[in-house]
Amino acid sequence: MRILLATDAWSPQVNGVVRTWQQTIRELHAMGHEVEVMHPALGRTVAAPRYNEIRLSLAPWRIVGDAMSRPFDAVHIATEGPIGFETRRRCESRGIPYTTSYHTQFPEYMKRYFALPPAITWRFMRWFHGGARATLAPTQQVTEQLRAHGIARAQTWCRGVDTTMFRPSVTGLFADLPRPVHLYAGRVAREKNIDAFIETRLPGSKVVVGDGPERARLERAHPEVRFVGYKFGDELAQHYAAADVFVFASRTDTFGVVMLEANACGVPIAAYPVIGPIDVVREGVNGALDEDLAIAAARALQVARESCLAHARSQSWRRVAEVLVSHLACPCGQ
Repeated sequence: MRILLATDAWSPQVNGVVRTWQQTIRELHAMGHEVEVMHPALGRTVAAPRYNEIRLSLAPWRIVGDAMSRPFDAVHIATEGPIGFETRRRCESRGIPYTTSYHTQFPEYMKRYFALPPAITWRFMRWFHGGARATLAPTQQVTEQLRAHGIARAQTWCRGVDTTMFRPSVTGLFADLPRPVHLYAGRVAREKNIDAFIETRLPGSKVVVGDGPERARLERAHPEVRFVGYKFGDELAQHYAAADVFVFASRTDTFGVVMLEANACGVPIAAYPVIGPIDVVREGVNGALDEDLAIAAARALQVARESCLAHARSQSWRRVAEVLVSHLACPCGQ
């Protein structure tokens, strides 16, 4: 099957959406499918408002038009940006069935960054996803949220982790830091609620892996926190493995692939009991949830690393690809 993927999030962006699709495409290729990605870097771009690291396509009609001029079997729209919008427009005008996915809590982000009432953003979401044969959500909680807001064809998807890359290892990292080491990995941005992690009183040390618009401010204000920038591949896995607890402070992520990556390295999770973590963290099995991050972190420290590993090994990117294929709107019936 030849699949067209429309996404406004792609390399060199570093986020869970990009990572999810890179891993899923790898599995789709292994299953014998061909995937063409329509993404911003194929043409001229402009920085997103208040988010310079995200580049938006200036001429999405050229990128989408070129890809859709060749034969294809299915179209999937991953994001609600210019390329996703143009792909949706062409599918609707030509009567081409398509599917979508919901990765980002845009109503919360638009409220946080632009003071836009969530009701307005949800109205847009209903319009954008309303024509899709299925809208894939990362967890059951997000599926129920979408349906409650009128996106009736929402279906539960899943997420996975590469346990060959993310695995326990013995490393000298953080040997100079007081234990326990509490680690965060991801974008250093307002929507990640990273201030909550940094300001929570925790024993031992705090390490931030990642970068973003809030790093300079936080690094100046909190010299006691170690900021190490982005890490990738084996180096990222070693940073996970050297920690004692992975703290996930976001209240707006739809999933948080980094949680499974930490588990795969034997590290338990401490998080809030909100959408995202509530479907990923099993109390006492791979982490702990509490409205007080300090309490969650203390309980997470009691979770066996072997239990975290077992949980991560049950999550497969192949399953992610299979669920996607099962929902694709393919006219040829493949």
